[in-house]
Amino acid sequence: PHAKLISSMSLLLGTTITISSNHWITAWAGLEINTLAIIPLISKSHHPRAIEATIKYFLVQATASTLILFASMSNAWATGQWDITQLNHPTSCLLLTSAIAMKLGLVPFHFWFPEVLQGTSMTTALLLSTMMKFPPITILFLTSHSLNPTLLTTMAIASAALGGWMGLNQTQIRKLLAFSSISHLGWMAIIIAYNPDLTLLTFYLYTLMTTTVFLAFNTTKALKLSTMMTAWTKAPMLNATLMLTLLSLAGLPPLTGFLPKWLIIQELTKQEMTTTATIITMLSLLGLFFYLRLTYYSTITLPPNSTNHMKQWHINKSTSTPVAILTSLSTLLLPISPMILAAI
Repeated sequence: PHAKLISSMSLLLGTTITISSNHWITAWAGLEINTLAIIPLISKSHHPRAIEATIKYFLVQATASTLILFASMSNAWATGQWDITQLNHPTSCLLLTSAIAMKLGLVPFHFWFPEVLQGTSMTTALLLSTMMKFPPITILFLTSHSLNPTLLTTMAIASAALGGWMGLNQTQIRKLLAFSSISHLGWMAIIIAYNPDLTLLTFYLYTLMTTTVFLAFNTTKALKLSTMMTAWTKAPMLNATLMLTLLSLAGLPPLTGFLPKWLIIQELTKQEMTTTATIITMLSLLGLFFYLRLTYYSTITLPPNSTNHMKQWHINKSTSTPVAILTSLSTLLLPISPMILAAI
């Protein structure tokens, strides 16, 4: 319990240090604290796959941190500035973009992400998909005015394409959610150079929906598609709402997930990037396909073997309230989008 408490507190501390710092060294220190705090949580089960995931995660994050340090030092060398917002040196910009892409799992640095998620528990996978992405996205947000838009757009389209393509063939739910995360990161990266506030909004809504999905799967203990087919007897209502949340993640109107996609497409057309907007919208159809497959498995198909479970209409009280609140938010926020836009 003490180790878990220390890890959780360090995670919060590392995230807070990074998002509130404006000096490169403090931001880097926050990222390091974060990495070291999540490692015990990944390797907690002592399963060989968990250990492998931990080592992969550590190596990738250490490389990315070194690159961030190198980028900030070469920028300070050229400009005499250690301020995060003063990233003016072109080579430093490129180095930083690739380092953050590595931290986030953007294509072409995405290979570690599905493997690490597959090796951990559902709750740690949730932390890796949401909270661990927040500090790098904050750094991108702070340096957004000096980043290279062409590079970001290329990475973003590649991420959306690969997240969609690779997700089509998966049967493991955690890997599916990892590829879904990669394609969502593509949507965030494409707009960061033009409207950084939209990136943050997309990230918040993505976090909301992903948390709901992970908690629902954690309640029904579904880890692959075949176990998902029999999960409806455990909590029929939860499965029905999970279907809506998955469709919201896919970005279907009238659900919450449609809002960021709609705003990003609108912003891209304002920037006269209609072709880019069309390409990334077409690529999100790939994602829609595997979300539909998940919804189909969760609610519409019956498994070939009949289950003799008693249907439980009431699930554990401790999980039900947060899941209920999160599900409502991740499906019903579209009508109040003017209010959300006024807030950002």
